[in-house]
Amino acid sequence: MSWDVAIAGGGPAGAIAACRLAEAGRRVVLLERDRGPSHKVCGEFWSVEAQGLLDELADAAPLLPSLGAAPIEGLRLVCGRRAATAPLPFEAWGLSRFRFDDWLLRQAERRGAVIERGRAAHSLESDGAGVRVGTEEEPVTAGAALLATGKHELRGRPRTAAKSDYIGLKLHLRLAEAQDRALDRHVEVVLFEGGYAGLQHVEDGFANLCLLVTRYRFAELGRDWRRLLTWVPHLNLRLAGAVACWPRPLAISGVPFGFMQRNPEAAEVYRVGDQAAVIPSFTGDGMAMALRSGARAAAAILAGESPASFQLRLADTFAPALRLATALSRAGSVPALQGPIVAFSQLFPGLLGYLASRTRAA
Repeated sequence: MSWDVAIAGGGPAGAIAACRLAEAGRRVVLLERDRGPSHKVCGEFWSVEAQGLLDELADAAPLLPSLGAAPIEGLRLVCGRRAATAPLPFEAWGLSRFRFDDWLLRQAERRGAVIERGRAAHSLESDGAGVRVGTEEEPVTAGAALLATGKHELRGRPRTAAKSDYIGLKLHLRLAEAQDRALDRHVEVVLFEGGYAGLQHVEDGFANLCLLVTRYRFAELGRDWRRLLTWVPHLNLRLAGAVACWPRPLAISGVPFGFMQRNPEAAEVYRVGDQAAVIPSFTGDGMAMALRSGARAAAAILAGESPASFQLRLADTFAPALRLATALSRAGSVPALQGPIVAFSQLFPGLLGYLASRTRAA
């Protein structure tokens, strides 16, 4: 059977595209390598832009609170013993990918998309008339394809960018009561020599810790994640008495932060989510960007726009926020600048809200 559209990857970008295309009457198949809900290395921060894209898919709006998301109203920037706090200039929520991705895939199924869980895409070829997606079983043929595999690359379809030196770790925890109250309704961004961390609540009272650390720093600490968490003063305080939900964190490496897909030769397919652009994770706009790219790819297919034209237009849309976020990330990773950045933010707390608003991709 040949499909109108094949989608490789069932994260937010691929799933919202499947919803939009199936709703418009296209025959859509989505290949998702995990057999059921799974956790991802992700900050799990959802901004007001993300909620706006989702509410139209929900039976009851606003969607994110209805799924149990934790409200986030403030940003706290921390380095050593210094902390600067400011209200966020937009509504935000914390919700796990474990819960959200499963909900959105079920929405795509309700609209008529075929979701093949436990079936991974391994390769993707184009012959000018259509695409052929290789799997462990029979290949899938379609008129068009979306590459929505997130941080994982498909064979023969690498992202044309240098991989970062960071290792990403992610863990859900149940905080001790006093620390849980201190974190309430805030996302904390913690700068330390060799990386940074984000901590916030998600559903059911759990806290999501997601951090990036350089290979060099992690090696210096004996590649021991527990030692890393106690080595960072604020994390040592906040996680005292916490109970981890898993025996060890999820891990990922080599994510090309700052990557933007503009290469026309790679534009035989519609790249969305982290396959289109990778914004530094501290901005908290990755989820909204994934949803926007998937929705716009669906609109491009329905309008007959070519992958190359779509990719360049998407890159132009995301470029300003991506450039600023990348510059801020580089500045924040310089140990000599981390303390002064927090001190300056203490003196001018409105700066944090301003930068948070400017790192939103339109």
